[in-house]
Amino acid sequence: MLKKMRWRFIGAAMAAFTAVVVTLLCFVNLWNYSSMTRQQDTTLDRLLEVDGTNDNASPGKVTPPFEDMGRFSPEVPYMIRFFSVHLDESGTVERVNQNYIASVSQAEAENYAKTVLAQGRTRGYESGYRYFVSGEGGKTVVLFLNSERELQTMKSLLLITLVIAAVSLGVVFGLVVIFSRRAIAPYLKNMEAQKQFITNASHELKTPLTAISTSADVLAMEYGEDEWVRSIQTQAGRLAKLITNLVTLSRLDEENPFPLRAEFSLSDTLWEIGEPFPALAQAKGKTYTQDITDGLTLTGDRTAIGQMISILLDNALKYTPDGGRISLSARRTGKRTEIIVANTVDGEQTIDTTRLFDRFYRADESHSGTVSGTGIGLSIARATVQAHGGKISARQAGNVISFQVVL
Repeated sequence: MLKKMRWRFIGAAMAAFTAVVVTLLCFVNLWNYSSMTRQQDTTLDRLLEVDGTNDNASPGKVTPPFEDMGRFSPEVPYMIRFFSVHLDESGTVERVNQNYIASVSQAEAENYAKTVLAQGRTRGYESGYRYFVSGEGGKTVVLFLNSERELQTMKSLLLITLVIAAVSLGVVFGLVVIFSRRAIAPYLKNMEAQKQFITNASHELKTPLTAISTSADVLAMEYGEDEWVRSIQTQAGRLAKLITNLVTLSRLDEENPFPLRAEFSLSDTLWEIGEPFPALAQAKGKTYTQDITDGLTLTGDRTAIGQMISILLDNALKYTPDGGRISLSARRTGKRTEIIVANTVDGEQTIDTTRLFDRFYRADESHSGTVSGTGIGLSIARATVQAHGGKISARQAGNVISFQVVL
């Protein structure tokens, strides 16, 4: 229980921190990408205005494309590398401006333009260049701005933030693991106090309860049974069962409630538990069927598994209306064994299956007493299944409710 609770706390804390880190990482990198792209597009818009002004200049003697860079360094214009491809109405290349770049030949520039035009987009990135397609008067200009430095900066920032995020997650994970015991200590202390109270209360109640039950039996022998004596015996029995269930549930909350486990025949256990139910169901005007695959085995506590099946069948027998059906089935599904206990319910009754395994919850919310029970049985069943590494669930389909156990 302690391990499970610790890791549940660690998982929740790490999930929350991871969500925050991922959100920040995405925000920083998306903001950087957006800012860089806006800056590149602004440069392309201004380059389009001055494109062609140095068409007749000789290499090495071209002037900067524009010198008014506002807040930027005066050297920035000389760092800009771009080229443009001009096409006529038919898509034929008229000229290529390569005055501001040396690493791209005319043929490569034309190929870049054809690739971009085939994509049908106005702006984008292509092989380390930010491009802009402008059309006016039937003619097209494809402008390419070298963005390798900016893209490399963006990748470096992404890598740095990923490393920082990974290191942060590792450090926080270590701190959460170290301090998790202290964080759940109040809850564990409360659970221990609750278990101690249940244990002490059960011992204190057993003596007077035994005296009440014995006195009721003596009264029945001396004066004969009447409704008052029967009522005392019934309520004493219910209280004794409640105390036993509370102690059982408290024991199931321990770290390893079933230390002595062995392989046993699950098929035989199910047949043994289900043997009296056909007669019990028939006596109450209900039908019981079972379909259990031969040769099913399980490693665990045979007594606890038998008690869990009994709880599910008793529950089905109590809540099935007259003329209803109860079924027990078990079969192998892959490496697991699936056990299903199903029963019919009142056709107008809608059951909140998400709460059925809560402690002290009863589908009969009025607790009128028409159906006896303590509301702990299904909680014991769930704790038993979980202690064996399995899963239990309930679902309602029409007037049939089924409990599925996977072990």
